[in-house]
Amino acid sequence: MKVLAINGSPRPKGNTTQLIEILFDVIKEENSEIHTEMVQLAGKTINSCLSCYKCFQNKDSKCFQQDDLNEIYAKMVEADAIILGSPVYFGDATGKMRCLIERAGLVAMANRGAFKRKIGAALIAKRRQGGAQTWNTLNFLFGVSEMVIACSNQLNLGIGLMPGDVKKDPEAKPTLKILGKNIVWLLSRLVS
Repeated sequence: MKVLAINGSPRPKGNTTQLIEILFDVIKEENSEIHTEMVQLAGKTINSCLSCYKCFQNKDSKCFQQDDLNEIYAKMVEADAIILGSPVYFGDATGKMRCLIERAGLVAMANRGAFKRKIGAALIAKRRQGGAQTWNTLNFLFGVSEMVIACSNQLNLGIGLMPGDVKKDPEAKPTLKILGKNIVWLLSRLVS
């Protein structure tokens, strides 16, 4: 079983990375057999969708554009669970994350629902506001892709501004502990 986390932050060692690492630790504690991998969007080129629909015309399992999306998309197809992590920038997910969602989502639809029945979970690093909007943006991919959404007992997020601040958020780790346990529970039931 494989869990892939995609980090939409431009800071490879920032709060979003730290939240993903906490979540991965919980998953490994629950089941050491689960393989985890984090992909950083920082430094990658992911353009917005051109609405060319070549993915539908060619029935290709990749996007027509030649940037870094296709490599990440292939990892998403391989994964049993996909975590989308993003900081909140101007009230929503980062631009690169939104580009990934629109393009990977469309290519998956063009390929008979390539993400169907995979597990999806949103993970958010925020300072003040925009957590709910970012939650909606990230979860939208899961919903329209017929994925099973894993949740905790509240929004899967940590609060902080500077790298490391989310580790001081007293609710972040308990929230991620529940999320990690729920992901492992779902994996044990959905993946054979």
